Amino acid sequence: MTRFSFQDDGNPIVQLTAVLAILAFAGPVAAQTSSIFDRDLPTNRQPPIMLDGGSWTYIPPTLPRRIQIHDRVTIRVDEIASMTQEGDVERRKTASYNAVLQDWISLIGLKAIKPNAQADGDQTIAGQLQQLYRAEGDVQARESLTLNIACSVADIRPNGDLVLEGHKQIRINDDMWEVSLAGICRHQDVGPDNVVLSRNIVNMKLDKRERGHVRDSYKRGWFVRWLDEFHPF
Repeated sequence: MTRFSFQDDGNPIVQLTAVLAILAFAGPVAAQTSSIFDRDLPTNRQPPIMLDGGSWTYIPPTLPRRIQIHDRVTIRVDEIASMTQEGDVERRKTASYNAVLQDWISLIGLKAIKPNAQADGDQTIAGQLQQLYRAEGDVQARESLTLNIACSVADIRPNGDLVLEGHKQIRINDDMWEVSLAGICRHQDVGPDNVVLSRNIVNMKLDKRERGHVRDSYKRGWFVRWLDEFHPF
């Protein structure tokens, strides 16, 4: 190890000469770095730096939960149904007929049929028929349903799809709503919060039934339903 000693007499030329001499004999100088990525290459058998070991704010991702049969899955139903239908039918029918019976016949047992002359003239039948049928209909229906329903996993298909089924009943005073839902969804459609959206349900069957004062105010009677079914008039 080489040591240098000099006496500082305040002369700047002497100080500069001393610094240059130290740098010439000291060799390359490595500056300090604070980078956590300043590591040697894997040639020194050091593992490569990963995000979980090099970031102070790294949060590992949440692994999907393995769902088994009879587990609970919440379905968020948000369905909007709208239907508009118009119809107009008009039919007119006019018919006239005039029939004249000119020849009469007589039966002689089961053996023969012979003509029988008419003494009072020919019998005539005349008539006229006019018929007008007109039907006009206008149907407009709009309904939306938004609710959360807890379903159980009834079955798991070989490809991993989940078969869901659930029922929900809400009763407020004399009014009651019963909702039943069944369908199939993918395993990855179930979110981290254990919620799956209704738009991701395949072959979804949603049945909503109402009972109470609200339903009684607009439901049809049995006679009106019979008329709509058979159209007797």
